[in-house]
Amino acid sequence: MSIILTGTTDAAQPGGMGLGGILIMYALIFFGLWFFFMRPQSKKQKQMAAMLASLEIGDYVLTTAGFYGVVIDINDDTVIVEFGSNKNCRIPMQRNAITSIEKPEA
Repeated sequence: MSIILTGTTDAAQPGGMGLGGILIMYALIFFGLWFFFMRPQSKKQKQMAAMLASLEIGDYVLTTAGFYGVVIDINDDTVIVEFGSNKNCRIPMQRNAITSIEKPEA
C-alpha cells in the first residue's frame, strides 16, 4: 500500500537518465555550440589581426565602405589612404576599417 501512496519503488525507473546523463548532455551541447559558432569566429579574428599586422605603405586596400585605395602612411591605429586616380583624395581612417589587402606586384 505504501508503494501506491508514495509512487516509488526500489527498482530503477526505465528511461531515466539521472544527473550524470543530464550533465553529459549539457556538456555535449555546450561543446557543439562552441565548436560551430565560437571557434570559427575567433579563428577569423586571428586571421584579420594577422592581415592588419602585415599592412605596409604602398599596399592596395579595400575598406568597409567599399572603396579601393593605396596606403600612404601608417600610424598606431590610423592609416592614411589615397583614393581615386587623381591622387588628391587622401583620407585618414582606422586600421579596423580595412577589410582586405593586396600587395603591389613587384
